[in-house]
Amino acid sequence: MDANDIVLDEKDLGILKLLQEDAKMTIRDIASRMNLSATPVYERIRKMEQAGVIRQYAAIIDPQKIDKGLTVLCYISLKEHGKKAGGRFIREVTGFPEVTECLNISGQFDFMLKVQVKDMNAYSEFNVNKLGELDNIGHMESVFVMSVIKATHKIV
Repeated sequence: MDANDIVLDEKDLGILKLLQEDAKMTIRDIASRMNLSATPVYERIRKMEQAGVIRQYAAIIDPQKIDKGLTVLCYISLKEHGKKAGGRFIREVTGFPEVTECLNISGQFDFMLKVQVKDMNAYSEFNVNKLGELDNIGHMESVFVMSVIKATHKIV
């Protein structure tokens, strides 16, 4: 077992569930809900942070409210699959603020990008002036999200 590996028990999972609901919840509130005192809750959270179980605390923003209402899933196949070519592609796309997720996938395509932009004009500009300028893209398909049925960051 790696030094950062930890075994989570039901109390740890309960704390994670509460933090996923509200990352601003105080240690005291979590302790009250978990029927624990504040010190062990603080220590458990700190242990999970240090082990990388809790990677960050973040606000979940409604893209519509900040004028980023168009979500596009871009499926991309690379021409070259070598370490250097793949690494260059990853560095380039992860530098684009429009790309909110980049997943290395199996199957017909090599990557799936989740892109958030204002509208179709903004996506067209992104597609032509940013993605279109990358030299290692062999094939790309764009899928436009019509509505979001479920979107969550909760995994426990």
